Amino acid sequence: MNTICYLCSKPLKSRLTWKQLIMYEQQAVICSTCDSKFELVKPEEQKSPDIQALFHYNEAMKDFLHQYKFFKDIVLKDVFRSEIAKALKNADAVIVPIPMHPEKIKTRTFAHIDELLKAVGIPYTHLLEKITIESQSSKSKMEREQSAQLFQLKPNSIIENRPHILIDDIVTTGTTLKHAKAILIAAGAPSVKAFTLIQG
Repeated sequence: MNTICYLCSKPLKSRLTWKQLIMYEQQAVICSTCDSKFELVKPEEQKSPDIQALFHYNEAMKDFLHQYKFFKDIVLKDVFRSEIAKALKNADAVIVPIPMHPEKIKTRTFAHIDELLKAVGIPYTHLLEKITIESQSSKSKMEREQSAQLFQLKPNSIIENRPHILIDDIVTTGTTLKHAKAILIAAGAPSVKAFTLIQG
């Protein structure tokens, strides 16, 4: 059982409850002070009806993402597992993570989207491959929107006749998700929506 906040290292006051045991709820891994710094995206603030984002990209989220992705602090995969579970647990769809380029995985040592889903226990299927190692975050809005296709369908992929949900960490211009959706639709997916942890 975790006893300190993953973000500020202060002692956690919460204790395991009967509700958590009976309902299989995950124990919080951050304190209420840290939790209060993250800002939820309201329904009317969503960028698109086809993209559900959980949190705004404020300073607290910027620090979290930097620590998780670039400082390789993999335990942070558990911070938002309850919120992700609530959003996706009843989804009757094929869950498709946005993939990393193989060279990027070697550098970072883990696939951060996959780890978020593993922390929640949500099954997923890799149907796409990243065909460029270029990072979208280093490009301007115009450069992102004019990018060539970023993905291709993985060899021998089977596209089920079910809705598909793309999973990514952050949406800004939506270019990455647009490219991934185009590949899945062309391959026969009946519908494709997206879920992201953050909206930039």
